[in-house]
Amino acid sequence: MLNQYPAWKYLLLIIVLGTSSLYALPNLYGNDPALQVSSTRNTAVDISTQEKMRELLTAADIPYKSILLANEQILVRFDDTEIQLRAKDAVKDGLGRGYVVALNLAPKTPDWLRAMNAAPMYLGLDLRGGVHFLMEVDVNAAVDQSEERYIGDFRGLLRENKIRFDKIGRYIGNEGDTAVEVRFRTTEARDNAQLLLDREYPDLLIDQEDRAGKFFMLARLDEKEKRETRKLALKQNITTLRNRVNELGVAEPVIQQQGDERIVVQLPGVQDTARAKEILGATATLEFRLTDETHDAEDAARTGRVPAGLKLYTQREGGHALLKNRVMLTGDYIIDASSGLDQQSGGAAVYITLDGKGASIFSKVTGDNVKKLMSVVFIEKKTETRIVDGEPVKTKRTLEEVINTARIQEQLSKRFQITGLDSTKEAHTLALLLRAGALAAPIEIVEERTIGPSLGADNIRQGFTSVIIGFVLVLVFMAVWYRGFGLVANLALAFNLVVIVAVLSMLQATLTLPGIAGIVLTVGMAVDANVLIFERIREELRNGISPQAAINSGYAKAFSTIADANITTLIAAVILFGFGTGPIKGFAITLSIGIITSMFTAILGTRAVINLIYGNRRVDKLSI
Repeated sequence: MLNQYPAWKYLLLIIVLGTSSLYALPNLYGNDPALQVSSTRNTAVDISTQEKMRELLTAADIPYKSILLANEQILVRFDDTEIQLRAKDAVKDGLGRGYVVALNLAPKTPDWLRAMNAAPMYLGLDLRGGVHFLMEVDVNAAVDQSEERYIGDFRGLLRENKIRFDKIGRYIGNEGDTAVEVRFRTTEARDNAQLLLDREYPDLLIDQEDRAGKFFMLARLDEKEKRETRKLALKQNITTLRNRVNELGVAEPVIQQQGDERIVVQLPGVQDTARAKEILGATATLEFRLTDETHDAEDAARTGRVPAGLKLYTQREGGHALLKNRVMLTGDYIIDASSGLDQQSGGAAVYITLDGKGASIFSKVTGDNVKKLMSVVFIEKKTETRIVDGEPVKTKRTLEEVINTARIQEQLSKRFQITGLDSTKEAHTLALLLRAGALAAPIEIVEERTIGPSLGADNIRQGFTSVIIGFVLVLVFMAVWYRGFGLVANLALAFNLVVIVAVLSMLQATLTLPGIAGIVLTVGMAVDANVLIFERIREELRNGISPQAAINSGYAKAFSTIADANITTLIAAVILFGFGTGPIKGFAITLSIGIITSMFTAILGTRAVINLIYGNRRVDKLSI
């Protein structure tokens, strides 16, 4: 009985080994200290910006390896971190505040590998260093704000329909339940109000109560709407934080939801916790103002003479605008904004929803100014810390710029749209700004960690050392205990490590310290399958059957045991991934990948090599 594989199995192994080696290769080249320059707003980074950076670096006598413009970003590579830090100061001062200058580590992957989309794994915060925040969102405050808006809506609606009421406000019950409470003098007024509100707000739960001779109506949000309000507040806060993190100049930030009320913010490369808090805590709002069309804004900007009753603003896309001092509406009244297409023109549009009070104000002011230009002003207040004479000094700065100008076509109310936008991308960006101008609900930092770059380097070194020690010990044991078959298992183990690294690189997964622990565990577990197979072969040889039959029987009879052991471990890894948080997920991912690849290499890989060695000839003895 001879043990042979068909040609397609050998071809499959060669393809897997070749592809894995190719995509694992970028991890050997290391990284260059680099600067990543991008625009903070919609203005593009172009060739002129690239040339200006060349001039700045040359003037400051700062050597650089290369400067590349791609995907509206400029990447400058340097030889060491000291030059990188000098370059950051020079470029940041020279380009001004319109750009994000981020410290980065750029992979030294050759062009021929990049052409095949081969890239190294990302390094997590614990391996690279940086700041970790765990923020808790007060989602119940979002529900409270929603009820406060209903108070204004109800008041305006009842007055418009001439339904008399004594008082309107929030009701808080003994068990903490809340509602919008309206007090009436007569049951007739209350009944009329309920009919009106049932028609206008069908999703609200409306009840009636009589207390101390007074007649009350209670309007509550149902549980579904409360859940949606909380979920929207969390998503809106994530969008806001993501916009603000861009100001920090972080190359690869991680901002993600954790549970129903928490947000994780990880800022690799950032060591200044105070600076990060300042940016994340910045406030932003919007204002709607009428645009002056009788004076030249550029002339006012050049001469510095602004006509009375007007205010000069810069426009995001360049140039200036003169707006009237009177504010038509502020962004505090906006409760929702979404991008889409205008049904009439087919152009990009942003759909805005106001609360009751905002709708009343906006309806009157736009009705008086139909066919006039209206501008949306984005206002952001920041606190910056600068070192003056060796001492940190906090300064407050307010950024005001016009992000959109459009003509009022008709009287606007609770829901309206802004048109005249250049593209759907610009409409989407504007909708995000309108929604994320301010936090939807208060946030509190409940956990804060700073990991230094030296600690990250130590973690990498220690993690790599642990993998090597575990790998070598397993190699020695297998070679001593199973002789030639042990060397084949060692070959499969090395193949398995290459495949794991390649899969992580192809998925562009983030490698963390728990992820390295998963790889170390996989190294030990990967030979379990071979131990089971080899012990079964030894047992068959002791029973007196031929070496070829023992090989075939060993692989066939050990398979079910190997499958059971690995599937149960894989189930545990999947559960860890489903219920765990960041570090636990990293461990679960590498463990899962390791289990799958180890079964492939330990069963298919070692059998192929054994077949090549023993399969085509008669043997009397096996090196096992």
